Amino acid sequence: MTSIPFLVDGTGNTNSTIIFAHGAGAPMDSPFMDFFSQNLAQSGHRIVRFEFPYMAERRCSGKKRPPDRMEKLLPFFQQVANSQKDHPLFLAGKSLGGRVASMIADQLDVSGLICLGYPFHPPGKPEKTRTDHLATLKTPGLILQGTRDPFGTPDDIAGYLLSPMIELHWAGDGDHDLVPRKRSGRTKTQNWDECLQRINLFIKEKSR
Repeated sequence: MTSIPFLVDGTGNTNSTIIFAHGAGAPMDSPFMDFFSQNLAQSGHRIVRFEFPYMAERRCSGKKRPPDRMEKLLPFFQQVANSQKDHPLFLAGKSLGGRVASMIADQLDVSGLICLGYPFHPPGKPEKTRTDHLATLKTPGLILQGTRDPFGTPDDIAGYLLSPMIELHWAGDGDHDLVPRKRSGRTKTQNWDECLQRINLFIKEKSR
């Protein structure tokens, strides 16, 4: 197995291990990833972050490149998950990372799946859904989605066939990063803190 650099938050006696994958355009140590990883660690969980090959290459070269194809992303995430023997084990991801996690969760028999800003469809192309596998998902899942997310709004998702194993949490007026507009009367901190609370509750309920 090729050596994969990890970024780990939380040590010692933890409630669970969460493998947390980044989104398409930002690395594993983006402000979004830092916030959720560090705060979940403070709640007693062990968070393992990693980068897909295309992002690791970007870190070395400084040149942006598009994400690898699923044929490469899926086995890579599986390789990372297989390297973590802790239980209970949860798969999590931001956007693309959550999509990849959702496609391997059933195969790995993990305790749960956590997706932050799931890309239900490309922006402006609601007909190109990425939901077929979500209809039959057997792993308990939690999707945290902004109500203004261009990758999937409440109206979009109301028309999808989703597994009864999936729970949805809506971040009020949130965009793809779960961030609301100032005029909404809500704040980023409020949305992110509420999502953290929902994730912690989900992990407590699904740990086995």
